[in-house]
Amino acid sequence: MGCRRTDCLSRPLSGFFENLGSLVGSYPLYFFVIPLVLTAALGGGFTFLNDRQDNDLERQYTPRKGPSKATRAFVMENFPYHDTMFSEERLYDQGDFASVIAVATNNSNILANRAFQDVIRLDNKILNITVYNGTLGFSELCAKANGQCVSNTILEILRSEHQTRLTHPFHTSTSGPVFLGSALGGVVTTANGSVVSAQAIKLLYYLEDKESTADASKLWLREFKNLLSAWKDCKHITVSYYTSKSKQEEIDSHTTDGVPLFLITYACAITFSVISCLRLDNVRNKVWVAVFGVFSSGLAIISSFGLLLYIGVPFVITVANSPFLILGIGLNNMFVMISDWQHTKVKDSVPERMAHSYKEAIMSITITFLTDLLKFSIGVTSDFPAVQSFCFYTSVSIIFCYLYTITFFGAFLALNGRREADNRHWLTCVKIPSDKLDDHSDVYNICCVGGGYDPNTGAEKKQPASNFFKDYYGPFLIKPWVKAAVICLFGVYLSASIYGCFHVQQGIELYDLAADNSHVTTFNRKDRQYFSAYGPTVMVIVSEEFPYWNQTSRVRLQGCIEDFKGLQFVAKDIYTSWLDSYSSYGEESRLNLDDKDVFLKNVSNFFDLYPFFKQDVNLARDAIHASRFFIQTVNITDGSMEMKMLKGLTATAEKCGAASLSVYNQKFIFYDQYDVVVKSTIKNVGVITAVMLVVSLLLIPDPLCSLWVTFSIGSVTAGVTGFMWLWDVSLDSISMIVFTVCIGFTVDFTAHISYAFVSSKKTSPNDKAVDALTNLGYPILQGAFSTILGVSVLSTSEFNTFRTFFKIFFLVMFIGMLHGLIFIPVILTLLTGRSKKEESKEKCLKISKF
Repeated sequence: MGCRRTDCLSRPLSGFFENLGSLVGSYPLYFFVIPLVLTAALGGGFTFLNDRQDNDLERQYTPRKGPSKATRAFVMENFPYHDTMFSEERLYDQGDFASVIAVATNNSNILANRAFQDVIRLDNKILNITVYNGTLGFSELCAKANGQCVSNTILEILRSEHQTRLTHPFHTSTSGPVFLGSALGGVVTTANGSVVSAQAIKLLYYLEDKESTADASKLWLREFKNLLSAWKDCKHITVSYYTSKSKQEEIDSHTTDGVPLFLITYACAITFSVISCLRLDNVRNKVWVAVFGVFSSGLAIISSFGLLLYIGVPFVITVANSPFLILGIGLNNMFVMISDWQHTKVKDSVPERMAHSYKEAIMSITITFLTDLLKFSIGVTSDFPAVQSFCFYTSVSIIFCYLYTITFFGAFLALNGRREADNRHWLTCVKIPSDKLDDHSDVYNICCVGGGYDPNTGAEKKQPASNFFKDYYGPFLIKPWVKAAVICLFGVYLSASIYGCFHVQQGIELYDLAADNSHVTTFNRKDRQYFSAYGPTVMVIVSEEFPYWNQTSRVRLQGCIEDFKGLQFVAKDIYTSWLDSYSSYGEESRLNLDDKDVFLKNVSNFFDLYPFFKQDVNLARDAIHASRFFIQTVNITDGSMEMKMLKGLTATAEKCGAASLSVYNQKFIFYDQYDVVVKSTIKNVGVITAVMLVVSLLLIPDPLCSLWVTFSIGSVTAGVTGFMWLWDVSLDSISMIVFTVCIGFTVDFTAHISYAFVSSKKTSPNDKAVDALTNLGYPILQGAFSTILGVSVLSTSEFNTFRTFFKIFFLVMFIGMLHGLIFIPVILTLLTGRSKKEESKEKCLKISKF
């Protein structure tokens, strides 16, 4: 009763796995063939791959319940879109458009005559694009306002007026003031705002958003892309282009681009596994065991993916990362099982050896299997559909990987054991002598003799790497001064990690989902470089009935608007308000707008003069149910500023006491992820930690070790997050997926070492640590380096998604390996080093034996 043991579940499970191992060893062919047949049947699901692909940017990569989606629904209901009065700032989604950024070569002035003539020539080519055999062109498909195509005002101004008269960001033309902040980039002005030079011009070509012309618009955008991708008739400008379909087309065209990388990774994994499992002994050689260990992971991936494709689970581009994870899990399982097999007595029967291997290895593997499975099962509830699909595929893959490890791979291990029992050659399967023959050549004795073992232990001879951990590394690590150095190093590591956690960047560039050499990436980087001085135009929405005719209420509402203008990322002088314009109209017309009846009676006349403002007011009967104003954001240079802007605008809207306000821009749909990402990451890490604590308490027969295995998750999480900052990896929806995925690997190393430490029959904590490192040090190294070698292929990818996966995966594997091989063994020896605890455990052992 006084013994602190928690093996009420681990002991019966160990017995079950022992019986299962004996069964697999007795009938290996059944366990070998059935997974092959099942994989062949489920693999047919890949015929549905194209039908199951779903990479819709908004649906997959934005929070399902993002607040901006609710705001957009309100905007669509209260401010219907008018086809004949197109206004870019009033769009509730991106619409159909094409865009060009022209940059003057050698950082010269694009307004200079030669460069500007190139721009004019390009514009003419675009306006002359036609579809349907020349019957429909831009003039028929364009978005219209007052019956005219919405044109690029900057070109009209520069064609009709002299360059020196151009002012920025507002230019007063014959038709009134025009905002040029989003049309000219890299602008140099005089003190009074006159433009001296500009490096870039952005041109936009909006198409009407009608169902009747949707197909024609799609064809026109395709012809635009064909024209610009082949355009070379520009000597004085460089051109980048983009359409409203570009991001989606880019992602759709690269969904399966991870397949070649996975094949290379698979080849690397096989090569490394074979090399690491090579033995000089021609009977004990584990080459084919390594090959089929990797093959087992491949079967698991095919079976799980095929099953989910059969039942219709969406295949998102993020799912392409899952095979790399499953391969890493499978390799780790394989090396642990091979290690335990080598500790069995070679003279025992194959069922007996399998029973012993399963009793130790599968118990350890089950711990990591349960934690990984529970973690990804919880991920299925994520607010990001892309994360849900990824976790769904990965969860099922983990199940198949576990099942195939204890069936298919275990069966081959038993078949290989039968070959070893008959002393047959690893390559030819011919029986060979176990001792060197004096009457044969040295070559014969090297190539055709094998089957040796350690007569003292009755097990296979330990490999040099295992002897290294037993004779050198383990004894070195338990020296007092080394332990002190390790604890100091651990303190420095934690301090640096925590410091980095407070500096990691947040925010996503959606072009990171595209290839580096894609026109999407090129355009967006140019856009950031030259046009970040002015960000999106934001709607400030009064989302309730409001007495606009009440002067006191109006003043209070104006105070809220002034609060928005006071934010550092909002322009103070760029503001669009129907209410201010109506007030000016009332003064000019000498109307008493403080009277409700006068206010409502004359507002329709005002809208007749200024029809665009009619789109900003939801007027019904004798009440205004909703209205909107527009503010201009500035200096939105990166994802971090986008996050800061959204938080600032939302907070300002919430603190307005005059009315219920909300803010919206079509891009906010994607910005919503910033707040969700941090909360989801913290939640996931917390869930993983809690799950690991429960599972380890149930399966690791020592509460203290269970706590430290759980603590290691937090330690590795802090390390990975902190070093993400040093490696220039931002925390966004993509890295959150990868981060959550990879953090599960921290369990593998620490759980294996901790379980081996607790299960060791040695009595001294130092001896337990050396014993655990002797048995599992080399398998952990094998698993870590084989996985890192495999995913290193991703570092060469032209997709940031795959490179991010490599960086985080590398950090997790490397830092997790440091914990498993250095930090945890030392900490366990220090925490279990008191003699009273040793005596207590010895009493427990005696009681359990009795």
